[in-house]
Amino acid sequence: MGVRRAVEMVLDAANRQQGPIYTCGPLIHNPQVLEILAEKGVTVLHDIPGGKHGSVVIRAHGVPPQARQALAHDGYAIIDATCPRVIKVQTIIRKYAKEGYVAIIVGDKDHPEVVGLLGYAGGKGHVISHPDDLDEIPPVERAIVVAQTTQDGHLFDHIARTIKERFPHFKVFNTICDSTVKRQTEIREMAESVDAVVVVGGLDSGNTRRLAQVVEQEGVRAFHIESEAEIDFKAIEPLDSVGITAGASTPNWVIKNVYRTLEALPHQKRRWRLAVFRIRRWLLLSNLYLAVGAGCLSYACALLSGIRPGLASALMAVCYVLSMHILNNFIGREAVRYNDPDRASFYDFNRLILLTLAIVSGGVGLFMAFIQGPVPFLVLCIISLLGVLYKVKIIPGRLKVGKKIQRISDIPGSKTVLIAVAWGIVTAALPHLSVSLKITPTMLFVSLWASVMAFVRTAFFDVLDMQGDRIVGQESLPIVLGERKTFRILEQLLVIFLVALIFAPMMHLATTLAYGMLLSVFYMAAILVAFRRHWAVPGFRFEFLVETLFVFTAIVSGLWQLLA
Repeated sequence: MGVRRAVEMVLDAANRQQGPIYTCGPLIHNPQVLEILAEKGVTVLHDIPGGKHGSVVIRAHGVPPQARQALAHDGYAIIDATCPRVIKVQTIIRKYAKEGYVAIIVGDKDHPEVVGLLGYAGGKGHVISHPDDLDEIPPVERAIVVAQTTQDGHLFDHIARTIKERFPHFKVFNTICDSTVKRQTEIREMAESVDAVVVVGGLDSGNTRRLAQVVEQEGVRAFHIESEAEIDFKAIEPLDSVGITAGASTPNWVIKNVYRTLEALPHQKRRWRLAVFRIRRWLLLSNLYLAVGAGCLSYACALLSGIRPGLASALMAVCYVLSMHILNNFIGREAVRYNDPDRASFYDFNRLILLTLAIVSGGVGLFMAFIQGPVPFLVLCIISLLGVLYKVKIIPGRLKVGKKIQRISDIPGSKTVLIAVAWGIVTAALPHLSVSLKITPTMLFVSLWASVMAFVRTAFFDVLDMQGDRIVGQESLPIVLGERKTFRILEQLLVIFLVALIFAPMMHLATTLAYGMLLSVFYMAAILVAFRRHWAVPGFRFEFLVETLFVFTAIVSGLWQLLA
């Protein structure tokens, strides 16, 4: 939490503030993140020179109070990104230092957090990393014992027991971050069921190195790497099971890339899995599988509306969605670079093929709409034009709208909403308008249902892509609302339509297929639950499972049609 909060605060400052932005020392111990911050114009301040101006971000590790005072004295605007859990330790040390207590800190002497904590001890602080170090501390009457928040829990417990035996009058505070404790506990449990553990994170990151040490303490081999390029394929390929963990400062996209690389490794006993994996990967990265899902949703919406499913309508939906999502990946390639490096490289390598596919499928989609009538053709032209203009300045710079909105993309959360609306129009509204130009309650209900299902699916992926979107300054819905609130809204939408589908046939808003569509709502709800409870890890298998939502919807619809 503390690391994520610090990175988000720096990125928000870099995206919104004018003037130079500095971090007081390296923000976190992760080279990929530091490289990104450098690209955003964020400079590391190793000392406190006078005569400069701008904003200085105090990193998650915190700094000694003397450093903060020096920064303020030199005129810097201070953005405090100190982790709240570190602030808690600072407060304990400062409180007892005023009462004359000596502070004994269990941690790494040169770690930035420990250096900062010592500054609050008023010159009466000592650092130890082993029970034997207690012998080097001069005799003291009153002392408190605290821990570096990322310290090894087992080591601290061992030192705490020793202190209670030798110095029972000392006050001991277990200040190890509960996230750190939980991760170390999980790693110990994981080590019992795997052949090796890949630990992803900066080589200079203390908490990441500690995770590797915990694994080795359990008698299991640990591979500490910073990126997928450092994976020892020869050593890992013969293994049956490999665990993955990551340091607190490791970005999501780095973890995802390592996971996907390991996921794609051929297993010596089941090489057919590699072939299946590669086919599935190509279908996902090219958006072909998603486009097929749009055709499936169009089929389900036709049956739900009580109209005859048409090949032209399904093909129109397939082609439009394929074109739209391929072009979206090219338009938002900067965010894709961070959120999904594998997809970014896939699009770079197959650029000509994918652009041709997007243009051809877009043309075929418009032709299919033209066959169905002038109104569907006109509506599809309009939403296609809006897609093309999404990143284009359509309001002059001198005319300010809100926070200087000049493009459609400048409207916070617009991408998620517009994609969902487009899905609802192309899969439900246009097939209805090709049969009748009369706007009916059934058409509105089914279109809204299709839009909501597409919205939940899109917003879910936006949650997974929050880090990359924040880096490029793209205000997606989860960034505007927050991850927790976004999930709450998605859950509420699913509950609303769970109820609506039950009553829709009674109110003549849909056919009895609405009862079958309850399964699709439960399917998406299960995806959200699996992710939030960490039962599933984002990767190709999980992404394929999410995109299968609309295929599953078509299967249920087909069974209903046969039975009906």
